[in-house]
Amino acid sequence: MKVVLFCGGLGMRLREFSEAIPKPMVPLGYRPILWHVMRYYAHFGHKDFILCLGHKADVIKSYFRNYDETISNDFILAEGGQRVELLAKDIQDWRITFVDTGVNASIGQRLMAVRPFLEGEPTFLANYGDGLSDLRLPDMIDYFEARDAVACFVGVQPTSSFHLVDCAADGRVKSIRHIKDIGLRVNGGFFVLRQEIFDYMEEGEELVEQPFERLAAAGKLLAYPFNGFWACMDTFKERQLLEDMYTRGHPPWEVWARNSGPRAPEK
Repeated sequence: MKVVLFCGGLGMRLREFSEAIPKPMVPLGYRPILWHVMRYYAHFGHKDFILCLGHKADVIKSYFRNYDETISNDFILAEGGQRVELLAKDIQDWRITFVDTGVNASIGQRLMAVRPFLEGEPTFLANYGDGLSDLRLPDMIDYFEARDAVACFVGVQPTSSFHLVDCAADGRVKSIRHIKDIGLRVNGGFFVLRQEIFDYMEEGEELVEQPFERLAAAGKLLAYPFNGFWACMDTFKERQLLEDMYTRGHPPWEVWARNSGPRAPEK
């Protein structure tokens, strides 16, 4: 299946990085988070990517145009540095379509912009491009295909430490509950979509608001419950937590590395 990645936003909550580079290129270890997301999908056999570009699109284009396989793979240097023998490769069988979908476009507008590149695809995958998980993707796809639905997103447990407060008109608290204790889930940003999704979309709309509301009303929207590892990188703090996991070795989202030996933390 083709994989649509929304990677054109401004990333305002990561201004420490996004003023110089787009949010998808914020580094996590020695590769940007976008690479980690793509590597995840490639592990499950989905290697045909459509990148919905916007803010600082040139940075993403240049990164892949000048991709250096030696950064994340073992290699042999021979002939005084004149010859490099790669012992493994990452992206040699990836196909990446780069589409400028506008700097200020919404997710829905970006998806509409790449519709021509999805012709002939009855079902396709999509991702916000800033979330990582050890979700077993084939299980989610099977769950979706076994049901009569147009769209499915992974429903994850909130990672927030906030409490929900029910107040009376005079401000007196009637109840207070931790957000994790109320049984609700949040959209984790991993999608499986049928081509029919475009029948529920109108120009200028956001994907998860109006179109998903229509799908829910029609009984065509699914949430795939998932209790495993999931984390997003919306803020500098969240980025630091992911970086800490990475430097400790074998972060949980690296499903492609589970059958290999331990990776030494970077110095």
